[in-house]
Amino acid sequence: MFEQREGEVALNDDPAARLADAKLVFIGSIVSPWKLREDCPKNMNAAREKSRGATLLIDAPYRPGLAGLAGFSHVVILSWFEQAPRNLIVQKPRHASDAKGVFALRSPARPNPVGLHIAAIVSIDIEAGRIELDAMDALDGTPVIDIKPYFPSVDAFPDATRPHKGGSE
Repeated sequence: MFEQREGEVALNDDPAARLADAKLVFIGSIVSPWKLREDCPKNMNAAREKSRGATLLIDAPYRPGLAGLAGFSHVVILSWFEQAPRNLIVQKPRHASDAKGVFALRSPARPNPVGLHIAAIVSIDIEAGRIELDAMDALDGTPVIDIKPYFPSVDAFPDATRPHKGGSE
């Protein structure tokens, strides 16, 4: 699914083959319109431009954790990109002129393929475990690790900077 490009560096071993050192549980899954990697938007801005919503389906045991989330305009979602390779440590994005370390990229291919998404909440049905979202940049069926409310007072940094041309998106 991920072809290795010129300039990329793989780890000597695959982190997925190591013994687990964290006991993560999936609390639900993402229902999105994106069935194939090549159709999936590369970031949330691109997903919003496509004007196609998505849904988080939270498994029954975790639904009480949604109490108090109503009233927030946005939510932070941590997902698990289970189809992504975990052994690339240096990658060369198609849009960049140079290879970069995975920690300078948002690519799903990384030692721990955790996705980070900030989405607007359209509606919440706690009893059904459904959170309707404005957009999503993850494949349909992607497992959800965690959900957190978005706090603009602490999560937004208007003066944040990034490298120009071929940056870390």
